Amino acid sequence: MMTILKAQCRAELLRIFRNPYYVFWSLAMPILFYIIFTRIVNTGADNPGLWEAHYLMSMTAFSVMGSSIMTLGIRMVQERTNGWSTYLRITPLPGSVSFAGKMFGQTMMHLFSIAMIFLAGYLINGVTLSAGQWLACGIWILIASLPFLALGTIIGSMRRVDTASGVSNAIYMILAISGGMWMPIDILPKVMQHIAKWLPSYNFGSGAWEIVRGARPEWHAVMILLGYLVLFMVLSFYIRKKQEVA
Repeated sequence: MMTILKAQCRAELLRIFRNPYYVFWSLAMPILFYIIFTRIVNTGADNPGLWEAHYLMSMTAFSVMGSSIMTLGIRMVQERTNGWSTYLRITPLPGSVSFAGKMFGQTMMHLFSIAMIFLAGYLINGVTLSAGQWLACGIWILIASLPFLALGTIIGSMRRVDTASGVSNAIYMILAISGGMWMPIDILPKVMQHIAKWLPSYNFGSGAWEIVRGARPEWHAVMILLGYLVLFMVLSFYIRKKQEVA
């Protein structure tokens, strides 16, 4: 069983890293935004060093959120529409091993994205944090991405690749902009600021923002993310059960 699991994990890793969605949304786009808003655009930040660290965490969270929603979701739709999921069901490969391989590949992809964007921040702006802060931010972003993985499985239940791509793009961008990942929510209208604080994207980013300021993620952010995780898991389970019956 372990040999099969290792082979499946390796296969999933190869498939993910060859995916153009991953290269663009998870690496190129966040690093490009980071350069624009820390090296080109003058944001007028009172503390440029803190802003550079803050925005680095924003772009890292943006990257991992995007791969969770888009890379995972679209890949699941592609597998089903191409008949790959049906093929796997008639092979001796247990469904649990296939799922474990998929989650392992996604986790490794997130770890690689976190490491690469952190390195980009250090090389581009010389962002310096303590070893504990780098580690805490990385762990927070990795674990707190679980609600978006659950959202990705909902996207993955769609029947057409083009529909999944359009919907996931829209959700991704709306969550990123309204959740303060592209710009601080302080510049948004008051109503939007109140809404933002209940969004999973804002609470996802806020944990890392607090860490770079020398604080800890707030408990209400943790609870909101847990609530979204449960909600998205229940919805995903319900949709898949309905599809099995239909």
